[in-house]
Amino acid sequence: MTLFSRAERVGGQIQKVLSGALLKGIKDPRLEMTTITAVKMSKDLKIARIYFTTTGGKTNADEAAKGFKSAAGFLKRSLSSELTLRYMPELIFFYDESYDYGEQIEKVLKSIKTENTED
Repeated sequence: MTLFSRAERVGGQIQKVLSGALLKGIKDPRLEMTTITAVKMSKDLKIARIYFTTTGGKTNADEAAKGFKSAAGFLKRSLSSELTLRYMPELIFFYDESYDYGEQIEKVLKSIKTENTED
């Protein structure tokens, strides 16, 4: 019995390789403070939806997306040297807004807490 599907395992490997490439191989300043948060693969392993976050939030996300788009060829070559897949998946990058949303909720909770302590 397998606990994870093949798409999830391949997604985890892609995340690992791309994170390493961000640390060591990419010299683009738009991608310096960028982190890969998740990789979701299609069932046929032909499309990889890559979620990232960056410092500066949504303002730097557009620049980081442009950086990923320009580095897509390098990233695919990095993946092909590390993974043995029949087809290299198409890489599609998305900004992960969940961290911004969590930060917003934390601010609301802190404001509620300060209002309650004043009473």
